[in-house]
Amino acid sequence: MQDPKEYITQNKDRFINELIELLTIPSVSADPAFSQDVLNTAEAVQKSLTEAGCQVAEIHETDGYPIVYGEKIIDTNLPTVLVYGHYDVQPADPLELWDSPPYEPVIKNTEIHPEGAIFARGSCDDKGQMFMHVKAVEYMVKTDQLPCNVKFMIEGEEEVGSNNLAVYVANNKEKLANDIILISDTGMIANDVPSITTGLRGLSYVEVEVTGPNRDLHSGLYGGAVANPINILTKMIASLHDDNNHITIPGFYDKVEKLSQKERAEMAKAPFVLEEYRKALDIESVYGEKGYTTNERNSIRPTLDVNGIWGGYIGEGAKTVIASKAYAKISMRLVPHQDWKEITELFKKHFENIAPKGVKVKVTPHHGGQGYVTPIDTIGYQAASKAYETTFGKKPIPQRSGGSIPIVALFEKELESKTILMGFGLDSDAIHSPNEHFGVWNYLKGIETIPYFYQYFTEMNS
Repeated sequence: MQDPKEYITQNKDRFINELIELLTIPSVSADPAFSQDVLNTAEAVQKSLTEAGCQVAEIHETDGYPIVYGEKIIDTNLPTVLVYGHYDVQPADPLELWDSPPYEPVIKNTEIHPEGAIFARGSCDDKGQMFMHVKAVEYMVKTDQLPCNVKFMIEGEEEVGSNNLAVYVANNKEKLANDIILISDTGMIANDVPSITTGLRGLSYVEVEVTGPNRDLHSGLYGGAVANPINILTKMIASLHDDNNHITIPGFYDKVEKLSQKERAEMAKAPFVLEEYRKALDIESVYGEKGYTTNERNSIRPTLDVNGIWGGYIGEGAKTVIASKAYAKISMRLVPHQDWKEITELFKKHFENIAPKGVKVKVTPHHGGQGYVTPIDTIGYQAASKAYETTFGKKPIPQRSGGSIPIVALFEKELESKTILMGFGLDSDAIHSPNEHFGVWNYLKGIETIPYFYQYFTEMNS
């Protein structure tokens, strides 16, 4: 393959301006007030696929926002890459914390992005990273270097849970058939430390309710005579971890994957300075499961955290009551092979069993998703690693993410193909926050790197 740098240099301004134009459309899927903007964005994405050289570029209706499908088939005997991305964005609130309007993109230099970064909602998550793939395919098509087939599936509901994606995928398995799925909705460690996300944690999210007496009681007249739901709830929550911060739910660890020393050693190559980590969070010490490093605790190990807890009187001044009820919201981040529905049931059974007499317990499951892992010895990973090495000059570090992208497990189940997560964003890009941005260098580097994945993946499959 010819070096894409010349084509990128010649078209740099156009590539940036086209992304900026896409970012001006406030495609907020969570707010019905922006529904027409979301639909307009789908049309803009369809147009960009056509202009990039796709033979097919269609808008497929769902019960929610549409999915944009595109394809360029050059030979059915060659491998097929399916690109997934999303064109919807998070709400921009709180608006007052933005240094510039969220839908009026501006390029500003920063310490991390001296060549400039595009500040706008969706710049990194995920319009900018999705658009890298469109421009990479444009390069390969326009220069007659596309080595295999490519398909696009770009949805408009990722930020609200991808409610209609599962139905679409199940009803279009033949259309979406592929040999590998490529997603850029993650990040890398640093611009000089490339990395590939090889694992995502699953999620089980529940709400618990502890009920004691049938009404709030005077804490002087009844204190010490009846169970206090808040006291009981905090004791129950505390019992969910032992002294080594190991989760005490029976069966919780039965399916937890144990990584090889080789993969743990590869992950350990990621630069990490504990002192800087503590300083950035203003904490005296880190805290977590015994026997694992900080980076392992938040990526390859399951966790259980209270996300919110309430009950009783929390207004100004004093009100001496024993509350009738106490509540908490609890999330469990899961590792590959842990089934989120099974874990939810294990939690429910255990939490009900440890409740003392004198209170009633209710556990309400909210939502969840499966974890995912791509082994580093697969062709897909090796092709991606070689692509990064070609453009960055060094091998990328395999990195497990602490976050969750449930659709990845859905794709493997329904389409029976692995996903490669080639993210080019940085942790500092403030996705989901005010002043979200995406480095111009990162955007163009993605366009440069992606074509090599196509080349190496095709060669390795021949």
